[in-house]
Amino acid sequence: MSDSNTSDFTNPSTFILLGIPGLQRAHVWIAIPFCTMYAITILGNFTILFIVKREPSLHEPMYYFLCMLAITDLVLSTSILPKMLSIFWFNSREIDFSACFTQMYFINYFAAMESGIFVAMAFDRYVAICNPLRHSTILTKRVVVKIGLALVLRGCLLILPYPLLASRWPYCKTNIIPHTYCKHISVVNLACADVSASSYYSLFVTLFVQSMDVFFIAVSYIPILRAIYSLPTKDARVKTFGTCGTHLCVFFASYIPVLFSSVMHRIDNAMPLYLLILMANVYILVPPTLHPIIYGVRTKQIRDRLLSLFTHKKA
Repeated sequence: MSDSNTSDFTNPSTFILLGIPGLQRAHVWIAIPFCTMYAITILGNFTILFIVKREPSLHEPMYYFLCMLAITDLVLSTSILPKMLSIFWFNSREIDFSACFTQMYFINYFAAMESGIFVAMAFDRYVAICNPLRHSTILTKRVVVKIGLALVLRGCLLILPYPLLASRWPYCKTNIIPHTYCKHISVVNLACADVSASSYYSLFVTLFVQSMDVFFIAVSYIPILRAIYSLPTKDARVKTFGTCGTHLCVFFASYIPVLFSSVMHRIDNAMPLYLLILMANVYILVPPTLHPIIYGVRTKQIRDRLLSLFTHKKA
């Protein structure tokens, strides 16, 4: 009888996303700040794309990479928020088996893309500050396109094993996922099999992608800071550092929540589950909200174009 029930339950057609266990009564209210962040993400990143497309003077490598980041942030947020809001507001907790693994792929793929874009931005700042006379010849449009394609290919190759491995495991324990989205580790932990292959590969990708990208960014900024420090005047140093300060702000806005969430998961025995799930949402959803704000406030070219756009409309 037990074997029959287990056999019937293996690989269910749907999973059930619980949302935030322990805070179900507050789901309606928790959804409000998340919905607000999503609206800011949509408005801010589409504004960045619109301004860069409209202004020929912004057709430079720095802004091409910024557009890549904006598109990545839009897709990353959209892969999570609509389903999350349907859970919080309409109690629509079911997600199709294949849709769950598709969501898993999109989340991890575009997170890897975002990390790679930060490396590309750091390389752009390195060339602009350390080899300014060769910037236009090194980072041509063709080179930028190749970098973009390399990031796309890297993401595909690294992340595709996530859903391929996870979808092969038999799921006969339960189909209830105590989360707001199909997080990789939360899904594979439901399998009634040895999932060490998925766990080890996930750890490898995390260490390889994030650690290597942080390493390359750090290596890029060592000669950048040396070049800035060697400038003759304080004003020149401040002005030059300002050109890469925005990139650093965006980088830290993305990696600090990830680092904080990782530390919390390492001490998960002392952390309530709802806090871990909230942090898992924050480190994915907050950076796409902050990125267009940071670039809009700190980048003079974008700020001026945005102000002129509104001034022109009022006139």
